[in-house]
Amino acid sequence: MDRHQTEKDDEASGLGRPTLKTLAFMTGLGVTTVSRALKDAPEIGAETRRRVQLVAKQIGYRPNRAGVRLRTGKTNVISLVLNTEREIMSFVSDIIYGVSEVIADTPYHLIVTPYSRTQDPLDPIRYLVETGSADGVIISRTQPNDPRARYMLERGIPFATHGRTGLIHPYHDFDNYAFAADSVRHLAGIGRRRLALLAPPVELTYHSHTLDGFTDALSEVGASEIPFNTVSVDHSIEQIRMRTAQLMRRDVRPDGFVSSAAAATLAIVAGIEDAGLKLGRDVDVVSKQSSDLLHLFRRELLVVNENFRLAGAELARSVLGWIGGAAPGSLQSLSKPTGVLAYRPPD
Repeated sequence: MDRHQTEKDDEASGLGRPTLKTLAFMTGLGVTTVSRALKDAPEIGAETRRRVQLVAKQIGYRPNRAGVRLRTGKTNVISLVLNTEREIMSFVSDIIYGVSEVIADTPYHLIVTPYSRTQDPLDPIRYLVETGSADGVIISRTQPNDPRARYMLERGIPFATHGRTGLIHPYHDFDNYAFAADSVRHLAGIGRRRLALLAPPVELTYHSHTLDGFTDALSEVGASEIPFNTVSVDHSIEQIRMRTAQLMRRDVRPDGFVSSAAAATLAIVAGIEDAGLKLGRDVDVVSKQSSDLLHLFRRELLVVNENFRLAGAELARSVLGWIGGAAPGSLQSLSKPTGVLAYRPPD
């Protein structure tokens, strides 16, 4: 049998990958009509559009990316670039969920581009840009004047950052200044006067936001800082635990902690208990969290919630907005903390 005839038969019978011709065969419409219906073209009737889109969903039709790229110059891909050794799984899964929820009803697909700590963080960005592998990019772990952001701005690549850089581009960020300041005020309000901060790594933008909020609120409430700058939330659980235990064995020790990450908080609590002290009696801890897990670990912990699913959704909207022609500086959002929460038993 002729090869081309076999391919045609496969298309018609559904044995091959569904194509526009498959949809045309199954709906009894022309290929051009089917194509326009999938794009919600206004000249195609609403009932026809619904019928074509329903059949396309039922048979698993997906546009051929190579063909789309040849016709439009687009890949219909958004790339989420992640440091696989630094990002915790709850962050990754929630960000992906948020992005996926927004792009689900668009032609765009999400790919994750990983890199390790041994790589230059600019390497995966260069690859995506030089190969034209994505129409838009999302990055995290931002630095002031971030080289990745500058590189993409210079080349006109739509992107959004989880965190600020001081440059003009789309971003979504959590108000870490407010988080740290609210935490200090809460601790002071329950009588804690000697406070320590477990901060983000010094090279990241949100380090300065967190530190500024912490120190400004200390001055406001008249509390004092017990320095705890030998570790950051990027250090290992064991390193944070050991340093916390050493700090808590000193004569002048903290009676309150502000922790910038939930995983690090587990290590702080372990270090407190290694020193023979009791959480909620000798010391209180306020920690950020992105899921409701910390109160399952210790009910005495005080928490501030950060919504990574919201972050993923906002980042996806920002990238799509830039691709769609919106001004980059208009696609910026900042989430405010909703207060310090103590454990509440379930109803």
